[in-house]
Amino acid sequence: MNRKTAVEISTDLVRELRARTGAGVMDCRAALQQAGGDLDKAAELLRVKGLATAAKKAGRIATEGLVEAYIHTGGRVGAIVEVNCETDFVARTEEFKRLARDLAMQVTAAAPQYVSRESIPADAVDAMRRQFSAELAGKPAAAVDGRLEKWIQDVALLEQPFIRDESRHVRDIITEAIARLGENVQVRRFARFKLGE
Repeated sequence: MNRKTAVEISTDLVRELRARTGAGVMDCRAALQQAGGDLDKAAELLRVKGLATAAKKAGRIATEGLVEAYIHTGGRVGAIVEVNCETDFVARTEEFKRLARDLAMQVTAAAPQYVSRESIPADAVDAMRRQFSAELAGKPAAAVDGRLEKWIQDVALLEQPFIRDESRHVRDIITEAIARLGENVQVRRFARFKLGE
């Protein structure tokens, strides 16, 4: 392990952590000092700090951003997604553009119907609960709840496993982007198109 004192934290080490995490220079230096120069520990410290920061920023108004489109090879299916942030400056960054592109690809590939769990109409949830209750008659209520949760993860964009890393959900990807960009990021709306539908 690379143990260093606060005085020995090199610019190269800060630069490497910054490239890994996207965090600011001062945050990287402080995390490295706290972690004794261990890059992995410093990256984890920054990740935890970023998640806390993202939670604080979630209520802020996001009126800037961009509309991104993705058309899959062959031109038979595609999507348009509106992703918002707080400032035009962040909307023009490569990281934000890449996030919007990934979200458009997610919509194209996974065909969600709603942006979030909260945006699913209550009557749609009730209808699916009744359907699953009928299909699983005699089974415990937990089985119905589990089936309903699986359906929500299929139809709500933010609840879906991310297509580039299925161990994380789309909500996690956006939360991490908020932490790195320092601004609230929201998916406002999307549309998916498939030839013939």
